[in-house]
Amino acid sequence: MTGAPRITLSFDNGPEPEVTPAVLDVLRARGLRATFFVLGHKLAAHRAVAERAHAEGHWIGNHTWHHAGPLGGMPDDDAVAEIARTQDLIGDLSHPDRLFRPQGGGGVLGQHLLNGAALDHLVRHRFTVALWNAVPGDFRDPEGWVDRALSMCRGPNPVAPDSVALVLHDLPNGAMRHLDRFLGRLADAGAGFAQDFPDSCLPLRRGADAGGVARYVTHSTGAAA
Repeated sequence: MTGAPRITLSFDNGPEPEVTPAVLDVLRARGLRATFFVLGHKLAAHRAVAERAHAEGHWIGNHTWHHAGPLGGMPDDDAVAEIARTQDLIGDLSHPDRLFRPQGGGGVLGQHLLNGAALDHLVRHRFTVALWNAVPGDFRDPEGWVDRALSMCRGPNPVAPDSVALVLHDLPNGAMRHLDRFLGRLADAGAGFAQDFPDSCLPLRRGADAGGVARYVTHSTGAAA
């Protein structure tokens, strides 16, 4: 493999008590830190798992309460509640930047990610929106995602020349059984890792527009445009 972008690891849709601890074991053994974008209803049931992740230096972000669909298609009050209810529960586990990742619906970027009310809430409460540029589909292909992810990160044509924001999922589908092998292959290829997200994946930083956040809003109110 050629090319040398740095890789930012993140895991969505946990915490899962039968999966997330094993992911944390792998990351600890390899000396890597990631971000876990949690679902509120799972955090309510399995907070101790997120507390362990936080204690081991991983960042905890907000990925809505129910993961019921992109916020751009929700009524205003429902979209805001998905963010606010989860953030209240995250509490002192939160990263200082109040990291939020909207649901893409299969990793797709576009105006469906947010609606105007959600954006207003994110601006008012000084959230940072953390997007992605590599979604290898481990959630739908638990056995075949590794080669696809390797190509995205370190192939002849990586998804980004400098920084790859890779989304994996700590879900109970068997995909994370391959995490250590995947990271080992990256390490053998000389990959570098960073915990912070590439600038191109942060359209909103601490409530301020950092790169055209309106392109991700179904009905922009202009609050951060």
